[in-house]
Amino acid sequence: MAAFLRRVGWSLTVGFVWLAVNATAAIKGDNAFIGDHITLGNVLFYLWFIISVIILILFYKKMWRGKDMEQ
Repeated sequence: MAAFLRRVGWSLTVGFVWLAVNATAAIKGDNAFIGDHITLGNVLFYLWFIISVIILILFYKKMWRGKDMEQ
């Protein structure tokens, strides 16, 4: 049961850190909002966002793969 709760805790922590990093880069850096034209910051932010979502999903799959939920 402790291993399960540890995985849940890590999943939530990594998810919240990922969300905080992306929200900060999007809002504070003004990269998520497209004004009159697309800037390099917009392209880099959305590229980073897509790559980081894929990495986050792979991390979750690796963490939870093959773990017996009964124990």
